[in-house]
Amino acid sequence: VSFEVIKCKAAVAWEAGKPLSIEEVEVAPPKAHEVRIKLFATAVCHTDAYTLSGADPEGCFPVILGHEGAGIVESVGEGVTKVKPGDTVIPLYIPQCGECKFCKNPKTNLCQKIRITQGKGLMPDGTCRFTCKGKQIYHFMGTSTFSEYTVVADISVAKIDAAAPLDKVCLLGCGISTGYGAVVNTAQVERGSTCAVFGLGGVGLAVIMGCKVAGASRIIGIDINKNKFAKAKEFGATECINPQDFKKPIQEVLVEMTDGGVDYSFECIGNVGVMRAALEACHKGWGVSVIVGVAASGQEISTRPFQLVTGRTWKGTAFGGWKSVDSVPKLVTDYMSKKIKVDEFVTHNLPFDKVNEALELMHSGE
Repeated sequence: VSFEVIKCKAAVAWEAGKPLSIEEVEVAPPKAHEVRIKLFATAVCHTDAYTLSGADPEGCFPVILGHEGAGIVESVGEGVTKVKPGDTVIPLYIPQCGECKFCKNPKTNLCQKIRITQGKGLMPDGTCRFTCKGKQIYHFMGTSTFSEYTVVADISVAKIDAAAPLDKVCLLGCGISTGYGAVVNTAQVERGSTCAVFGLGGVGLAVIMGCKVAGASRIIGIDINKNKFAKAKEFGATECINPQDFKKPIQEVLVEMTDGGVDYSFECIGNVGVMRAALEACHKGWGVSVIVGVAASGQEISTRPFQLVTGRTWKGTAFGGWKSVDSVPKLVTDYMSKKIKVDEFVTHNLPFDKVNEALELMHSGE
């Protein structure tokens, strides 16, 4: 076990609203029940951009963002038994301690063991492992994958197949797992169902993939960017529509198209107006709408209670309902055996110092 401080490159967010800055940082050795990871790949997600924008009330600066990564364990702190140096791992923004009442309840994946410190940008003992230019740098979502090395709690790491390509499976750390799980765990879509997917970014495509795996007979993709339609169809959408092509609200369009509404709808944007449309596009008596997108802080959803009284269900999901330590290795196995797609989600591969360009590509919808 190496107990040296490691100097490496990281993308530091010094303040809200400014581009990330590639810096040399010091990464302290792991303390008890912590794991230091050498990261080989990270992806970018709208959640990183949301915090960087300054809109996130939990955002602390300076910080190392990033929560979709994959790498190799470099060293472990005292008391770590689940992983050892050399293991291939994915860091987890939702941990799984196995001991809290959430972990013991099969109905949820929301482990609360380190929730408070994680939200404050700290390790479970209330301190940080990153410094740069003499300043303490905060952690992000318990993962901080925009760094060549990171330190995470031992309950925030999933050991995966060593043969998995890290530049692909990093996406199972958030986006793909979230969308796919929303279908198979949260909604439990049945064969022959009719589904509507609002927002055709990475998460929306993962939802479409899930609906296809579940055997849905009709999968309607909805986006105001028609350049996304071809990709959505490759993933399994049977048709795609643009709300801007219609005079009437999109929920009315969908109700007409589907003889009363869809069986399942998924909101993959984080727009409270679209969340309402997704619920109201559901069929009376049994329709289920799942909120997957994360709305900005302080926003509220609304609909007429009659929508629920007449048999629609409104649900939400975080990380697709997967109990993370148990499930992520299985998702990697499903990918390796070609049950789920991952490679097809990758549009660009950029060197680490182009991380700001990656964020721009995400914002532009490319």
